[in-house]
Amino acid sequence: MKFELDPLPYDYADLEPVIDAETMALHHGKHHAAYVAGLNLALESAPLLAELPLEQVLLHADSAPVATRAAIRNMGGGHFNHAFFWQCMSPKRAAPASGPLASAILSNFGSWDGFMERFEGAGARHFGSGWVWLCVNTELGDRLEIATLGNQDTWIGSPFRGLLTCDLWEHAYYLKHRNRRAEWLKQWWQLVDWQGVAKRYENILETIALSRSGDKRRGGSRMY
Repeated sequence: MKFELDPLPYDYADLEPVIDAETMALHHGKHHAAYVAGLNLALESAPLLAELPLEQVLLHADSAPVATRAAIRNMGGGHFNHAFFWQCMSPKRAAPASGPLASAILSNFGSWDGFMERFEGAGARHFGSGWVWLCVNTELGDRLEIATLGNQDTWIGSPFRGLLTCDLWEHAYYLKHRNRRAEWLKQWWQLVDWQGVAKRYENILETIALSRSGDKRRGGSRMY
């Protein structure tokens, strides 16, 4: 099974003026496509891994030959992170979420402004390329945390489950924002698909609840 570059849920020009069409075409059609091609090439030496879904490929990358493990992690991580990033955005300029996600943000960060400032600050301070994430830390119940990951590292295999991510690689914003990463992060909020983020949060809460109920039926308990 070969991984494929999925089409975007919007046109390249639809995220103007925050992201220009040329940047989107290069980012999706060249950068993301290169990760997909690189992953398929790396998996030629690990045919059993190639039959698995992407998250399982990344989780079990250590089962691949030593010479290709780094390529699988880097290329697979690049594919995973970019595919997630595209789903975080929408041209519809959605209003901030309500319901459980809004309550969790207020509980964990004090206010929407406080959350946004911490997210932007973490992304601006991150050294080099990478990603800034809003995640659920499943080891601490439904606690929300902001984390940055370098290069194409992912949260797969960790207690974190991603809700929202912004790309900190310069190719994501350089044609329009040049080296002004802080400006990019601040303007990027205009594109966030909060309905999608809220749905991911609700799905994670449901998974946590099912896991807890399963533990009780087995007579044990542990924190997720």
